[in-house]
Amino acid sequence: MSHFSTIHTSLRHRSALEAALTRLNYTYRVGSQPVRGYRGQTQTADLVIPQDNGYDIGFVWDGQQYNLVTDLQYWQQPLSVEGFVKQLHQQYAYEVVVAQSQKQGFQVSESQQLPDGSLRLVVQRWAV
Repeated sequence: MSHFSTIHTSLRHRSALEAALTRLNYTYRVGSQPVRGYRGQTQTADLVIPQDNGYDIGFVWDGQQYNLVTDLQYWQQPLSVEGFVKQLHQQYAYEVVVAQSQKQGFQVSESQQLPDGSLRLVVQRWAV
């Protein structure tokens, strides 16, 4: 019996996922990697965050999005799973907005984390 749980996300861009994890100071491995779980069980993921306890957090591409895969019993992060996913989605959205803005010729002129935890982002484009 597998102890792995899958949490569906809306993370579709690998580069933005990697950038968000980097901004949040997570160390991760990319490529087809095993996610270690209960009693030596593994599941293959496309991106893996190793945990100090020997159990991993993985992200698996399902053809539409990267879903989080882990053994929740061995979750060892400062935030709850829900808190981690919420924080990751926020940083991911920031990365996607910045990337799309840059494609349209905008530059980030201001980025600020507000007291309520939300992000304020100001982009601008100079007309020539």
